[in-house]
Amino acid sequence: MPKVLIVYYSRTGNTEKMAQYIAEGVQEEGVEVEMKRVEDTKPEDLLEADGIVMGSPTYYGTMAAELKKLLDESVKYHRKLDGKVGAAFASSAQLGGGNETTVLDILDALLIHGMVVQGDPQGDHYGPVSIGAPDGRAAEECRRRGRRVAQLVRQVTGG
Repeated sequence: MPKVLIVYYSRTGNTEKMAQYIAEGVQEEGVEVEMKRVEDTKPEDLLEADGIVMGSPTYYGTMAAELKKLLDESVKYHRKLDGKVGAAFASSAQLGGGNETTVLDILDALLIHGMVVQGDPQGDHYGPVSIGAPDGRAAEECRRRGRRVAQLVRQVTGG
């Protein structure tokens, strides 16, 4: 059975709640999902998943150092993530707080690994974002992203 790994950093719980909503969307599509806090994730954990979704609060317009550290350490597996499905999500304290730049920074790293990243012509194009605690709109965007990632994982893996 295909598997999606959701890796996130969350200090206030907002990004963790988004990860839970994404996991719900993945499960709706019948794909196995595992959620892990970034501090509990090793670079080799990325090798075991068919899809990897990463989330972070926005700090100075980019991802948290803890997530960046994992991505930096994943360099030892360069080319081994090639063809896996990737996605990203972010939270921030305010509108215009850097959510999209955070999502794009995460996606840049996934693309360098050769991962398959799917945009969304509706809603949050690059990946779900939330201002503060996720409201109903953000929750549905997260579930939608989870469903879309799971569907793409099944297409890519034939599962």
